[in-house]
Amino acid sequence: MTASDSATYEWTVSGMDCASCASKVRGAVERLPGVSDVDVALMTERLRLTLDEGQTPRDQIEAIVKRLGYGIAAKGSSPDRKRFVLPEGEQASRADRSRDGAGLEPDTASTEPETGPAPGSRWYRTAKGRLVIGTGLLLTAAWAVKLLASQDVATWAFVLATLIGVAPIARRAVASARAGMPFTIEMLMTIAATGALVINAAEEAALVVFLFAVGEVLEGVAANKARDGIRALARLVPKTALLEIGGRTRVMPADQLQVDQIVLVRPGDRVPADGEVIEGTSGVDESAVTGESVPKLKEPGSPVFAGSINSEAALRVRVTKSAEDNTIARIIRLVEEAESARAPTERFIDRFSRIYMPAVVGVAVLVAIIPPLAFAQAWDTWIYRALALLLIGCPCALVISVPASIASALSSGARRGLLMKGGAVIEAAAAITHVAFDKTGTLTRGRPRVTDVVPISGSETEVLALAAAVEAGSSHPLAEAILARAEAAEIAPLVASAAKTLPGRGAEAVVEGDQAWVGSPRFAEEHGVLDGSARRRAASLEDEGKTVVAVFRRSELVGLIALRDEPREDAARAVQQLKALGVSSVMLTGDNRRTAAAISDGLGIEYRAELMPEDKVAAIREMAAKGQVMMVGDGINDAPALASANIGVAMGSGTDVALETADAAILRNRVTDVAGKIRLSRATMANIRQNVVIALGLKAVFLVTTILGITGLWIAILGDTGATVLVTLNALRLLAFDPEET
Repeated sequence: MTASDSATYEWTVSGMDCASCASKVRGAVERLPGVSDVDVALMTERLRLTLDEGQTPRDQIEAIVKRLGYGIAAKGSSPDRKRFVLPEGEQASRADRSRDGAGLEPDTASTEPETGPAPGSRWYRTAKGRLVIGTGLLLTAAWAVKLLASQDVATWAFVLATLIGVAPIARRAVASARAGMPFTIEMLMTIAATGALVINAAEEAALVVFLFAVGEVLEGVAANKARDGIRALARLVPKTALLEIGGRTRVMPADQLQVDQIVLVRPGDRVPADGEVIEGTSGVDESAVTGESVPKLKEPGSPVFAGSINSEAALRVRVTKSAEDNTIARIIRLVEEAESARAPTERFIDRFSRIYMPAVVGVAVLVAIIPPLAFAQAWDTWIYRALALLLIGCPCALVISVPASIASALSSGARRGLLMKGGAVIEAAAAITHVAFDKTGTLTRGRPRVTDVVPISGSETEVLALAAAVEAGSSHPLAEAILARAEAAEIAPLVASAAKTLPGRGAEAVVEGDQAWVGSPRFAEEHGVLDGSARRRAASLEDEGKTVVAVFRRSELVGLIALRDEPREDAARAVQQLKALGVSSVMLTGDNRRTAAAISDGLGIEYRAELMPEDKVAAIREMAAKGQVMMVGDGINDAPALASANIGVAMGSGTDVALETADAAILRNRVTDVAGKIRLSRATMANIRQNVVIALGLKAVFLVTTILGITGLWIAILGDTGATVLVTLNALRLLAFDPEET
């Protein structure tokens, strides 16, 4: 198969309630010719794979999944740029999204399959819910016959109830076996129920079938509860927007807004798209997006995020991102993709479960035949116990113990502006021993201002004009501060060309035909333009905690500019919280030692100063030799260091870099969220350990009690189902976990 023959396709698969469901879907499709890179996400109900349709058509994929008992609906190809579709109620709501309805067409990608219920459906409307009701009625009817008729008639009533109830389960078992997966809970359930009939335990067989159906429904309810966090994010984006055209407004679907269109956001309305305020001043509640509870003042030029609430006055907003690329959509996409980045613990348990189930089946066979053959025990007794062991052999609770906790943690973190790309990141964050911070924009506000302009060979105006020419177009915080000061002084920058940044040194450009630089005093000294007097003046400014840059040409120093960037209000508190967690912290900066010392003294943090990008990487590697390192930076200027750390965390309110580059992101720009991220990760790992103990502990207890004859079939299935439900409910506790609690 060549790359040109294959493409990536994605489906929504409904009805998956536990990790073994996802394993069955994965196992069934990955055996097909032309199928590769199979990814099944339980919590987001996604199936994605690479397929050569010349070998296996898409229809065959869908048919196999349906035979396994799950609903499937195509979401289309190109999942990396897939259209953003709300996961529930989409089709029903399209008709009333817009008063004029112009240009609306059905979106087949959001159509639910007939075989699977829509997300959020009532349990009794699902196929598994109907099975519970049906088996329950059959069991009740059989008990009624037992009370009103003879035992022989009642026995046949229980046999009939068992056969009718187990039929759909058996169909799924056969479908899984044909797909190469004989060891499934459906197969074990079918064998157990049939075996119980053979040994004349029809009443217990009917009860076991009913309890199995109840357990599946409970698993589905618990799984849907875990998915609610992701669905709630999707519901934050309003379905309609007030589009301005020619001075008039009209209602249109928010997911059809185009970049550069203008929308009106009235007080109390949710912002329909990521954009920039062009008119109006108002407080905007961004808690739904960033978790920050205090409304932010928005004025012309300020960015706004889809899903945030305008609380005071009308705003006119220019759309800057299409619906599939807005902040909420990208957060959802990140949470969805995070399921694929499985934690090492999850991968180990997955491998263990593949051995565990066949091993239990082997033990059950031995239990059934050894006592009767070797010790002349009763066949009925030991076959009965072996059948109970088969039901205990299902590893559902064990397999779901990790993904359920990870999904809850990802959802809980996303609601609070703490994004992590999967279980591997969560597990690594829980083990962090060192945190390295960038200074500018991370520990400090990232909005320095010019405090001093010191002319050396020219006037203050000449210094600012030359510096503004070199820094024109740069997005570095220091450059923006210099440009802002020049603009405030109404100084027009000189004409410049060939501008470029010099990482760790500064910037250069050709200004009026001559090379010019804005850089650190050390960089100026390397060029031989910094004399003793200028050096002393720069040192004096640095002693005041200011950052000093030199503005110079090839042969002369034009002047010095001093800037100050104040620490964030919560930076010192964040350092103390990390210390309380047993995590050491250090500030890595390219700034001079005097400025770094002034900042670090106020924060109570160690520092390393005058670092080039490669020096930061070396510092990270040095710390990594002693433990697990987290690097926290702005996600733009610290890419090498972020990549070198065990975990790279980008700070930034919904920027592309913050959401799509580093291993994790902090949307609220709060330094204390670094400690919160570690607390959430540690709580998640503790939750996983609790789940594993619950799953294996209950299994161990019932294995022993079943062999000893203390517990029987219906207790076995109740124990298996109970373990799965307990594990899932325990994982759901993470949805309410508050990472800010110290």
